[in-house]
Amino acid sequence: MSREIDELLPERPEARLRIYAWSPNDPPAEYVGLLKVGQTTKADVNARIRESQGQMQQAYTLHVDELAERGDGSIFRDSDVRQRLVNKGFENPIFGSAREWMRCTPEDVRTAITELRTGVKLSGTHHETFPMRREQVSAVEKAQGYFESIWAEDYHAVPRFLWNAKMRFGKTFASYQLAKRLGAKRILVVTFKPAVEDAWQTDLESHADFDGWQYLSSATGGSPDDAYKTRPLVYFGSFQDLLGRDRKTGLIKAKNEWVHTTNWDLVIFDEYHFGAWRESAKDLFEGEDEKVKQKELAAEYNDGLVVLG
Repeated sequence: MSREIDELLPERPEARLRIYAWSPNDPPAEYVGLLKVGQTTKADVNARIRESQGQMQQAYTLHVDELAERGDGSIFRDSDVRQRLVNKGFENPIFGSAREWMRCTPEDVRTAITELRTGVKLSGTHHETFPMRREQVSAVEKAQGYFESIWAEDYHAVPRFLWNAKMRFGKTFASYQLAKRLGAKRILVVTFKPAVEDAWQTDLESHADFDGWQYLSSATGGSPDDAYKTRPLVYFGSFQDLLGRDRKTGLIKAKNEWVHTTNWDLVIFDEYHFGAWRESAKDLFEGEDEKVKQKELAAEYNDGLVVLG
């Protein structure tokens, strides 16, 4: 029995508009620092880019490839993305009839796309919108519930909670979500492994949930005294530096005195297992005249403590 032609031919995929941004690998001087922001309904964005180059094919890097769709099914266009970038202060140089070039970063393009998707204006490069995973939600809710139960009994208590997080758990993102749930405005992150700073900074500065939050560390420079008082502040530092003492005087380092005088809403000890029980680490918690337990030191300058194992 013969079959209808429509049954024999594969279903044609629905064309969906995509926004892309690319840059030539070896650009002329006037194109250095520019991205070409365009759109296509081709499933293969690279095919569209090669098509647009014509016979003058050149090596390039595709930086952004995103659907141009909102949650309600409506779409926006590449011109909308470029206009949003212009409104944010980015340059849109015109080369003849070419209007697609923008002087910005891929993260800036993604942020503009997120703004057009959500209708929310964002600062910096807060373009990520992914939600917490189920296990992260569980961890945050358990910690929040415990903190609030302790504060209900004693408003001045310093509750402590341990997250024994496995690799790839997403502890930095979950920690920030906990801080947001708790309404923390001053968050101190103390790590035993300074190399993890990039993750703490990237998660804060890329996700839309933390738009308006401030990140400072010795690497970024700046002082908490110069930060906006009404916006949440995260300060990242190494355990060895922030809690260390001057070898000559035995006193807290002058540049870090503010750490001990600031009333932190939340203190997070990261990578705790790397050095918490070493003698050098214990010495940092101990005074000259009396031995102070680690939890007592934490109580001196914060309202809550989360330890990330």
